[in-house]
Amino acid sequence: MKKFRGVFIKNEREIELLRKANGITARILDELVANVRPGVPTMLFEDICQQMCREYGVKPAFQGYGGFPYALCCSVNETVVHGFPSKDHILADGDIVSFDMGVVYEGFHGDSARTALVGEVSEEAKHLSRVTEECLHLGIAAARPGNDLYAISAAVQRHAEEEGLHIIRRFVGHGIGARLHEKPEIPNFVPEGAGEGVPLKAGMVLAIEPMLAVGTHEVEILSDGWTANMRDKKYAAHWEHSVVIHADGAEILSLASNA
Repeated sequence: MKKFRGVFIKNEREIELLRKANGITARILDELVANVRPGVPTMLFEDICQQMCREYGVKPAFQGYGGFPYALCCSVNETVVHGFPSKDHILADGDIVSFDMGVVYEGFHGDSARTALVGEVSEEAKHLSRVTEECLHLGIAAARPGNDLYAISAAVQRHAEEEGLHIIRRFVGHGIGARLHEKPEIPNFVPEGAGEGVPLKAGMVLAIEPMLAVGTHEVEILSDGWTANMRDKKYAAHWEHSVVIHADGAEILSLASNA
């Protein structure tokens, strides 16, 4: 492992461990999405995470991180990120729910997120989730040598704003590896006056994660110290993949086929 401007450049062994960690994460997310339906308590999804982590022999990456109490961030409707699963919160027809989770496999981290639709949802909710996922893939397409970090940010921002959606500015993507959060931070917008971003190099592993909302970008943190809600109580969505940059572009690591 080498460093470039404070960013760890991974070797082939490290990339393979990250591929496995993210593949397991994707398998768990597949199972969570398969269980989304009206009438389900959100604690069911935490239970699935815990059980599957035991089956794969991995540690939940989020549980205990900074004091976070669960394996899963389960964020419903106006909650954009860091929502707590609960036996009392029952999914209802028309909800949207974002799952964000990761695992630690042989010392390396997986991290990925998806938004799922519950039953029959509004066209507004469908549009939000679809565009957020599209922003993710546009950001990934920009993650290649010859570009800088803000090429990812610009790709996300351009599409989100063209589609009339608002970018959550308080939370950003990040590098990932032996630590869950490594340099560089990856905003989903180009900061004003930012200048040139960090050049993208082969061997960088990044967690790219657009978070968009239908109302404003403003969030508030609830009294639990974690749950981030939209101030206007309107829908938010979250999609994330961990990727490794190769000479010819980015490879998505958080695919179930890598488990």
